[in-house]
Amino acid sequence: MNFKEIDTYLLSKKGATFDYPFDDMVRVYRVADKMFALMIEEEPLSINLKCNPFYALELRSLYEGIKAGYHMNKKHWNTVTIGGDVDDTLLKELIDHSYELVYDKLTKKQKELLGL
Repeated sequence: MNFKEIDTYLLSKKGATFDYPFDDMVRVYRVADKMFALMIEEEPLSINLKCNPFYALELRSLYEGIKAGYHMNKKHWNTVTIGGDVDDTLLKELIDHSYELVYDKLTKKQKELLGL
């Protein structure tokens, strides 16, 4: 997947928005102001995704393209390098997993405000 395809997929999530809180190269994706992804817009393209801690360790042991989250809590975040050994199907699954982890922690009121 390229930047545009990943961006479109991330923004297809209910209530998803993005901003650039750090600099113009790091696009942060949020649901109800909670981060679920950060995409670094430089080569090689990479994305930070939230992950269950045990699954995060397993993924890092199986894929060269998945490392502990760059500038993130290494226990809960992975950095995925695009174009390596992580195929599009797995990437979408990891995006879904990250979104669900954040969405599930939203309060009922936050979900209602977003129309979710």
